[in-house]
Amino acid sequence: MTPAPGTPTPPPDDVERIERALGWRPTVFRPAAADRGATDTAARWIVADDDFNPVRRSAFVKIGATDMTADWTRTEYLNYRSLRGRFLPVVLGFDDDGERPALALEDLSRADWPPPWTDERVAAVLAALAAIGRTAPPDHLSRQKVDLGADWRYVSADPVPFLALGLCSASWLDVALPVLIAAAAEAPLVGDSLVHLDVRSDNLCIRDGEAIVIDWNHARVANPDLDVAFWLPSLHAEGGPPPETILPDAPALAAWVAGYFCARAGNAPLADAPHVRPLQVQQSRTALPWAARALGLPPP
Repeated sequence: MTPAPGTPTPPPDDVERIERALGWRPTVFRPAAADRGATDTAARWIVADDDFNPVRRSAFVKIGATDMTADWTRTEYLNYRSLRGRFLPVVLGFDDDGERPALALEDLSRADWPPPWTDERVAAVLAALAAIGRTAPPDHLSRQKVDLGADWRYVSADPVPFLALGLCSASWLDVALPVLIAAAAEAPLVGDSLVHLDVRSDNLCIRDGEAIVIDWNHARVANPDLDVAFWLPSLHAEGGPPPETILPDAPALAAWVAGYFCARAGNAPLADAPHVRPLQVQQSRTALPWAARALGLPPP
């Protein structure tokens, strides 16, 4: 089946990579929704057999197109190979020619991708995060480093990029910084559990009432509460409940998570991941007020 004129298709070398990863040659190509993810420079495709195949096959394929995204793709495949759980997508294949690795996963485009958020969807994600935390982490994963408030100290040393976001006044920041630094330094980051460490809606879908979590290139060994805490600012930004309704009495984690996003959101865009900064701004808008509430600070 020949694609219609003007239909986007991967370059011929990438089609070969996709075929090697899958073990079959797709003839239908559709770009995966770039606005849902944080990485434009990993080519992302929904691929399928032609419509005349009686048992039509489809898949999602990502191809690492730069050194950074290639490393992420290899790391994600290594993690998939090492993990088992209902919270994972099915891996259909992998190809690595040393230049542009191709990772093929099951096609989840017909699953439910929040937002909007409902109580049932929130509960499904929390159940998946609990299952992740109970899963033995592979030996190759590194442990989450203790931060000791470094992100807020970074903001303190050069507040201009953060203040340019308009999330608070300079006078509010002067008062809040010592409290935020001290609280973030007490955050319980260390643990022995598997954590995904990049939980947000573009990495989550719901199928048959269960959450599936994708994009496993940032996984670490740490406190499992980190996954919940990292997710809550984006959940609230997308119309979900306030963070403290799910993770109450967590001022140190709230301060640490807010510091992580606020210290990065105002930086220059990442060439390999241009969506990251806007996502971090969105998460900062809810993470900072959460930290303020948790620490008894006035609203920013």
